[in-house]
Amino acid sequence: MDVPEEIVALARRARRVTVLTGAGMSAESGVATFRDAQTGLWARFDPAQLATADAFRRDPALVFGWYAWRYAQARSVAPNAGHRALADWARIAEVRIVTQNVDDLHERAGSTVLAHLHGSLAAFRCFACDRPYAGPVPDAAGADGRVEPPRCAACGGPVRPGVVWFGEALPARAFADGVQACRDADLVLVVGTSGLVYPAAGLPEVAAAEGVPTVELNPEPTPLSRKVDHTWRTTAAVGLPALVAALAR
Repeated sequence: MDVPEEIVALARRARRVTVLTGAGMSAESGVATFRDAQTGLWARFDPAQLATADAFRRDPALVFGWYAWRYAQARSVAPNAGHRALADWARIAEVRIVTQNVDDLHERAGSTVLAHLHGSLAAFRCFACDRPYAGPVPDAAGADGRVEPPRCAACGGPVRPGVVWFGEALPARAFADGVQACRDADLVLVVGTSGLVYPAAGLPEVAAAEGVPTVELNPEPTPLSRKVDHTWRTTAAVGLPALVAALAR
């Protein structure tokens, strides 16, 4: 596919590239978005019923069951061509990935992720003492959706997924790293994000305030579209490989 010349020129000049990725980045791998995951067994639940600390306190087996199911679903799919293209790009430039996604598809494609703004499905930790948990994860939810969470070896508390729940702050270090990566980049690409979830959605504006060129890759217009320097109506798995191939010519 043809890549807009102005975007190729910006990418070719950039030595430090920050890529902000959202749900659209992983959708082409078959990862359901947060709300799209509310199907079948889980259709009767609102996401807010399954993504809060209070919900976990009320029914840890139900909440852990949903996240065990989501974890298994994310592990069952493979990185797409967009993920692989970012890993390839990192061989010729400094590419820093700041993602809102809780899967590990970037890492499995060969990239190093600077910041998981909303945590990671794979980063389990103790709900009581916050110690990381590296033990086995129970199988995904059965017929009733319930999975008893494992217990912390240090304090015996229930283990929770390492994602950011409603009402919780973003990981301070991850967000600070994301802000800095937008401030000192030569180019910021925003790939597959809705532009609706703050404070992550404010990062392109951080870049713009520093005079850093910003480019949006998204097949549909978003609230960010009018705030960035360039928009490209394409998907991650189509656009990113084409862009990286153009840089090699």
